[in-house]
Amino acid sequence: MTAPVIVGVDGGASGEDALVLGRWAASVLGAPLVVAVVHPAPSALGSGRVDAEWVADRHRAAAAVLDGARALLTDATCEVEYRTVASTSAAHGLHDLAEELRAETIVVGSGRAGPRHRLFAGSTADRLLAGSVCPVAVAPAGMEKPPGALGRIGVAYVDTPDGRAALEAAVRLAARTGSPVRLYTVVADADATLPFLVGQDAEHAFLDTARETYEQALGRAAESVRGAPVDWEIRTGDVVDQLAELDDVDVLFCGSRGYGPARRVLLGGVSARLVRRARRPVVVVPRSG
Repeated sequence: MTAPVIVGVDGGASGEDALVLGRWAASVLGAPLVVAVVHPAPSALGSGRVDAEWVADRHRAAAAVLDGARALLTDATCEVEYRTVASTSAAHGLHDLAEELRAETIVVGSGRAGPRHRLFAGSTADRLLAGSVCPVAVAPAGMEKPPGALGRIGVAYVDTPDGRAALEAAVRLAARTGSPVRLYTVVADADATLPFLVGQDAEHAFLDTARETYEQALGRAAESVRGAPVDWEIRTGDVVDQLAELDDVDVLFCGSRGYGPARRVLLGGVSARLVRRARRPVVVVPRSG
C-alpha cells in the first residue's frame, strides 16, 4: 500500500491551508490522503461523569471538524480517509498516527496567530518538528498561490546528510510534477563573517573561498540528480531572510539539522526560524542513514 499523506486539522483557517497543501501532495504522489483531527483522550483522574461529558463533547467537536474538511474536499481526486485520534496532544496524536500508517508526510497549517501570507509555526507544528519520523510540511497562512501554480521545487541545500536528504525528497516530488528543481545556498555578508580586525582583504578572501566551495558542492549535487532538471543559485545575506522571502517555488525543502537521531526530524536553528517566516510551504525532512 502506498504510504499516505496525513493532514492534521483543527477547524481553523490554518487547517484549510493544510488541506490545500495536503490534497496537492497526495494527488501528485499518487498517495491516499488521511485527514485527522486529534481530540483529548479520557483522563484517568477527576469526576467520571464530568470527564465523560467533556470527552463526548470533544468527540462531537472533532466530528464537526471532519465534516468541514469533507465539504472542502468534495472535488478531491485522491482517495481520502477521515480519522479521529484520541491523544494527550495534537502533535502526539499525529506522531502516533504517522508511525502506525508509515506516513509519507504530515501536513499542518500555520498557527492561528500568524500573519496572513507568512508561515508561523504554531505549537502543534513546533512539537511535530521535534522528532517526526517522516517529513513535516507546514502551509503558510493564506497562500497567495496554491502549490503547483509556480512550477518549481526549491531546496535549501548544504552538502551535509540533511541537505542530501532534502534534495532526494525534492527530486522525488519534482519527478512526479515535471517541475525543475532549484538549489539555494546562502553566503553571509562580509560584515557578518569575520571580525573587522582581520582586515578587509582577509574577509574577501574568505568569502571567495566559501563561494567557490559552495559552487563546487552545488555543481556536484546538480550533476548527481536523475529524473528532474536542476539548477542552483547562491544568495548573499542572512540565510533565513533570504530563504523566507522566496516566492517563486511551490514548496521549499530543507533538512532538519546536522546531528541527532537518524530518520527523525530534529529542528535546527535555521529550519526552526525558517518555518516561522517563509512565504511558501516548507517541508522539513529527517536525515536518512
